[in-house]
Amino acid sequence: MMYKVRLSEAGVHLFDRVSGLNVLLDEVRVPAGQVSRAPRYLSVALTNACELRCAYCYAPKHAAALDVGRVVAWAVELDSAGCLGVGFGGGEPTAHPRFVQFCDRIAASTSMAVTFTTHGHRLTPGLADALRGSVHFARLSVDGVGATYERLRHRPFATVRAAAALLRSVAPIGINVVVNADTVGGLDDLATFADDVGASELLLLPEQPTAATPGISDGDTERLVRWVRTARTQVRLAISRSGFEASVPAVETIPDERPLDAHLHVDATGILRPHAYASAGMAIEGSILDAVQALREAS
Repeated sequence: MMYKVRLSEAGVHLFDRVSGLNVLLDEVRVPAGQVSRAPRYLSVALTNACELRCAYCYAPKHAAALDVGRVVAWAVELDSAGCLGVGFGGGEPTAHPRFVQFCDRIAASTSMAVTFTTHGHRLTPGLADALRGSVHFARLSVDGVGATYERLRHRPFATVRAAAALLRSVAPIGINVVVNADTVGGLDDLATFADDVGASELLLLPEQPTAATPGISDGDTERLVRWVRTARTQVRLAISRSGFEASVPAVETIPDERPLDAHLHVDATGILRPHAYASAGMAIEGSILDAVQALREAS
C-alpha cells in the first residue's frame, strides 16, 4: 500500500486511492508554510450533455465540454500540491466522447483517485472494460426505486440494476440520491437497494433550488434528518455540502476544515467554483492553483 500525503491545518492526511483508506494524523502540527495549496478534492463537469431531463437537475443546459489536455494539466498541478482525488460529472460524463482518455491519463500521470458519477444508461461491457484499472470509485445516481425511479427519470429501473453490476466490475461503488418530496419517503428502499447491489455508500443530496424548482422543503428536511438518525442500514451514509451537515450527522468530517480547502468544482466552461451549485466563480486562465488562490481571496 502506497499512501499519498496531504498536509493540512488538521494534521497529516494519508490516503490510498486503491483501497480508499484515509488516515488523519491529527497529533502532527503542520507549519503554515507547508500546508497543501490544493483543495482535498476537485469535481469536474466534463460536459453539460445529458439525455435525461430530470426536473430537479441543477446542471446548466447550454452546450459546453472540456478538453482532455487542459483537464490533465490541472490534475497534474493539483496532484503535486496535495489534492487527493478528482471526480468527473456533468451533465453525464460518459457522454463526453473522450471520457475514457480523461480517466486513463489522470490515473497514469497522478497519484490521485479518479472517480465519476453516472446515471448508468450509457454503460456497456466494452466501456466497463476500458475503464477498469483507471477508475477507483464510481457513483450511480438512483433517485428512487421501481416506479418512482421510472416516473422521475423516464427510464426502466431494470437497467439501473444492470448498470450497478457493470460498475461493480470496474471499482467499488456508491449510490447517490437527490432527496426531495418525491424521494424522501423511499429512503429505506434505496438503502436496501444500495446494500443489494454491493454499494459501500449512500450519498444523500438534498435538492438544491434551481430556476425550475424551489429545492427541498423545511418539512422534507426534517423527515431526512429523522430518517438518518433512525436508519438501520449497513451502507455508510454521507451527505453533500449543502448546509445540512450539522443537522445530519451521517459521516465524520475533518475538524475545522474550511469548505474551500475541502472541495472545489470546475464547470464545463472552465470556471472554478466553490461548489457545483455556486452562481459565481473564477475563470482558470492558466494555473489552476492561481485560480484556487484567487477564489479563496475573493471569498
